[in-house]
Amino acid sequence: MTELTAFQRDCLRGIAVLNKTHGLGLKEWLESETEHGKGGSVHHGRLYPNLGKLVTMGLVNKSERDKRTNEYRLSTRGQTEVEYYADEWTAAVSAINDE
Repeated sequence: MTELTAFQRDCLRGIAVLNKTHGLGLKEWLESETEHGKGGSVHHGRLYPNLGKLVTMGLVNKSERDKRTNEYRLSTRGQTEVEYYADEWTAAVSAINDE
């Protein structure tokens, strides 16, 4: 699997939860649902370069919604990545419950 930062994994998770989203929608989700938004906002200077990297890595597809807004959706590879991380967390929870 791909080496991703925690922020990039949360971006993938947010895009998966929202199905397809624009940058501002993802920013709002990150601020309300993850530790990255706690105590402050997610800055555009952090969000958009990371979205660009996820696009470059082939994990996210970017399309134009209108002249000013792009939409982001998981690619097939991105879906596989999200499933991998979900399986990892499920295995960790199972291990804890088995103790």
